[in-house]
Amino acid sequence: MTTEEKIKKAETRIFKAVFPSTTNHYDTLFGGTAMQLMDEVAFITATRFSRQIMVTVSSDKIDFKKPIPAGTIIELVGAVSHLGNTSMKVSVDIFIEEMYSEHREKAITGEFTFVAIDVNKKPEFIVKN
Repeated sequence: MTTEEKIKKAETRIFKAVFPSTTNHYDTLFGGTAMQLMDEVAFITATRFSRQIMVTVSSDKIDFKKPIPAGTIIELVGAVSHLGNTSMKVSVDIFIEEMYSEHREKAITGEFTFVAIDVNKKPEFIVKN
């Protein structure tokens, strides 16, 4: 399998309903909750690509473009965006879908960096093919 095929196969999509228990006093999703969900999707994406032990080392430029209201559905999409020797970047987008219409728009975007580690917690090469 080529690297491009592995990247495509590793794309991760998760859907969640936004309930009032995850929202702030403005009835929109807490930013910290959104970031936690994004990191989880990024981790799954990195692991699906590498099938190695991966750890988050940074999150880069998370842009909150639209508030995410309670009572909507969100889709989180994770995709490998860059590969290094021992690290990779995974971009994650969150899309808002209204429950009772076809309206959909991008709300949040961000990028997470992961490092592959061995059993001794030392960086190891990412197996690309």
